Amino acid sequence: MQIDLNADLGEGCGNDEALLALISSANVACGWHAGDAATMLQTVKWALEKGVAIGAHPSFPDRENFGRTEMQRDPEAVYADVLYQIGALAAMVRALGGQLHHVKPHGALYNKAARDPALAEAIVRAVRDFDSDLVFFGLAGSKMIDVAREAACASRKKSLPTAATTPTARSSNAARRARCMRTRKSP
Repeated sequence: MQIDLNADLGEGCGNDEALLALISSANVACGWHAGDAATMLQTVKWALEKGVAIGAHPSFPDRENFGRTEMQRDPEAVYADVLYQIGALAAMVRALGGQLHHVKPHGALYNKAARDPALAEAIVRAVRDFDSDLVFFGLAGSKMIDVAREAACASRKKSLPTAATTPTARSSNAARRARCMRTRKSP
C-alpha cells in the first residue's frame, strides 16, 4: 500500500517550501480563497524542484472568509468557476515544464460537494472536461467519489487522519485552520 501525504499550499501560511520536503502531493490555492498569481507560480516552482505532484485547489469566490462560506451557486456557474481555476494553475505548471496531476476542491466547496450530487457532478465534469487524465481527490465515502466513479473519472479517496469529521463531512478542526488564517492576515 502506498500512502500519498498531501497538503494544501499557496494559502499564505508561510511554510510552503518546508512542507514540500515532507509531502508527495500538493493542492495549490488558485486565488479564489487564498493566494495570487505570484504565490501560485512560486509554489509550483518549489513543488517541481521537490518532485511533488501538483494539484489545483479550487474554491468558491470567498477570499474574505478563506473559502469557508457555503454559497448557493448554480452548478453551471460552479463548473465555470472550477474550470477557470484549474486552467490558471495548469498554465503555470505547463509554463514551468510540469504537468498538473489532480484537483481537490477547497473548504466550503469541498464540504458541500461531499453531500450535494449536482454540485459534485459540476466539479467532476469540469475536471474531466479540462483533462480526463487528471485525478479527482474527494472525501472518502462522499457523493463526490460516487459521482467521480459514475463519470469514469480517476479518483482518490481523501481522509483526514488528524481531524475528526462529522457525518456531513465537515472537519471539526476549524480552530486550527483559524489560527493559520490569523497568522496569514497579521501585518
